[in-house]
Amino acid sequence: MIIEIVYCTDTGRIRKHNEDCIAGDKKMGLAILADGMGGYQAGEIASEMAVSTIMNHMKIPAKSKIERQTNHRYHPDTVRLEQAVLKANQVVYEAAEKNIEYQGMGTTVVATLFHNNCVSIAHVGDSRLYRIRKNSLQQVTKDHSVLQELIDCGFYTSEQARHSPNRNLVTRALGVSQEVNVEIQEQSILAQDIYLLCSDGLNDMLEDKDINSIIQTSDTLEQAAKLLVSAANSKGGNDNISLILIRPLEMITKPRLNWFNRFINLFLK
Repeated sequence: MIIEIVYCTDTGRIRKHNEDCIAGDKKMGLAILADGMGGYQAGEIASEMAVSTIMNHMKIPAKSKIERQTNHRYHPDTVRLEQAVLKANQVVYEAAEKNIEYQGMGTTVVATLFHNNCVSIAHVGDSRLYRIRKNSLQQVTKDHSVLQELIDCGFYTSEQARHSPNRNLVTRALGVSQEVNVEIQEQSILAQDIYLLCSDGLNDMLEDKDINSIIQTSDTLEQAAKLLVSAANSKGGNDNISLILIRPLEMITKPRLNWFNRFINLFLK
C-alpha cells in the first residue's frame, strides 16, 4: 500500500515544553502519536520512550506463530501493534519505578498500521484517530477519559462536555501501572480516505466541524496540518498541538483468477 503522511507538532501558546511525541514510517505504513504527562519534563520522556519502543518493536520481524496465538480474532499485524504498545507500557512503567524524578509519569498513545487494504489501530488514553470519508469526518477511537464516561452515562451531552473542567482526566495511560488494557480495532480503508491522529491540544481547541472544514478546503495535507495548528493556537493554544495526517494513495488489488486456477484452488484449500 502506498500512503502519503504528514507530521506536525507545536508547543502551543501556554506550555513551556512540548510533551507530545510523533513518529512514523511510510514504508511500514506506521504512525504513532503520544501525549506525555507527569512532573518536570517527565511527560516528554514518557512519550518519547513510548514512541521509540513501539517503533523499534514494529521493526522486528514478526514471530507469526506466537502472535497468531495471542489474539486469534485479529490480523497478526494488529496483534503486533498491540504487543508493541504493551511493551511501551512496560518500558515507561519500569523507568518511572527506577527513577524518583519520573515517578507518576505516563503517556497516552494512538498508533495506526496500514496494510492489506486495512488499518490496524491501537490506542490508550484520549489522543484520537479521526477518519474523513466522502467529506464526512468520524471519530474512530473512543476516549479513555472521565469525561467520556460522564457522556456515556448521560451526565453530559457532547456539547456540554467541551466546557467541562474534567476533560483532561484520563482513565487509562501507558506507564502508570504494570498492566494496561490496550484498545485495538481494524477497519477497511478506501483510497483517498484521510486519517488524522491528534493530541487533545487540537480537538480541545477546535470542534470536529472546524477540523473537517480545514482539511477539506486545503490543497495539500501539508497545508492542512499547518492550518490546523494555526487555528488551534488562534483559539488559545492551551496545550501542545500534535497531529499526523495520512492518506492512502494506492490500494492493493488481487489479480482475478481464471476458471482453471479457481478450480485448482478448490482442492488446495
